[in-house]
Amino acid sequence: MKDLIQYAIPGFVILLVAEVIVTARQQKDYYDAKDTAGSLAMGIGNVIVGLVGKVIVFGAYTLVYQLRLFTVDMTQWWAWVILFFADDFSYYWFHRISHSSRYFWASHVVHHSSMKYNLGTALRQTWTGNLSGAFIFWIWLPLVGFSPVAIMTMQAISLLYQFWIHTEHINRLPVPIEFIFNTPSHHRVHHGSDLDYLDKNHAGVLIIWDRMFGTFEPERHRPTYGLTTNINSHNPVRIAFHEWAAIGQDIRRSGSWQAAVGYLFGPPGWSHDGSRKTTKQLRNGQRAHDKQG
Repeated sequence: MKDLIQYAIPGFVILLVAEVIVTARQQKDYYDAKDTAGSLAMGIGNVIVGLVGKVIVFGAYTLVYQLRLFTVDMTQWWAWVILFFADDFSYYWFHRISHSSRYFWASHVVHHSSMKYNLGTALRQTWTGNLSGAFIFWIWLPLVGFSPVAIMTMQAISLLYQFWIHTEHINRLPVPIEFIFNTPSHHRVHHGSDLDYLDKNHAGVLIIWDRMFGTFEPERHRPTYGLTTNINSHNPVRIAFHEWAAIGQDIRRSGSWQAAVGYLFGPPGWSHDGSRKTTKQLRNGQRAHDKQG
């Protein structure tokens, strides 16, 4: 099976260098050398770990495919159209739950850990995603009859699309495109740590899922990028594992199995004693403050 992502790496590098040059000429603050080095290290690590991760994922899909309910003929053009929508729908729910369950957030937080937003940030990818079971959100596809090779090809196509939207050099696109597709404007919102932007715009290729399921937020101001509490480190090992380590510390201090489960699977920011706040709690607090004001 050909790995489309590996073939695309030279193109990623060329476009990244081009953006760095344009940014320097415009004297923008979009890049930081240490930050970009951290992103590139995460991208390289993702490719290396992916050699094992893809074997696990392909094996899981193949196993489920043996139990398939139907067999989808991937030589037909319509099969690829259906798979495109099915994959994008699966990605939306994977992405949304990765922001609402700390277990999945521990891998996904890597992608949000940069305080910059550029093509380098697109390469800041997890080392633990597939190893921790992110592929389960796509496991229904081989069950209904899509071949493992076709599924993984479509997943790669989705990731290729998402590379170019990590830029501040593209403002708004024509309205029909902004209405249907995930764009730089929509994805900048997703990377914002501002309260009104948190956990919004989970789209892969199509923004229609966010519009349908109530998680869409238009870009109203330039986001503040990064996390609500930034890790302030460019060490790739810390970037990759800091949230897993924090989960372990919280579980050890939890004092009960109920609290331990909450720290592992509850939303990011959940705490048994209220010492930290989830996005929902922060928003409720803001609404109460606004009413009092």
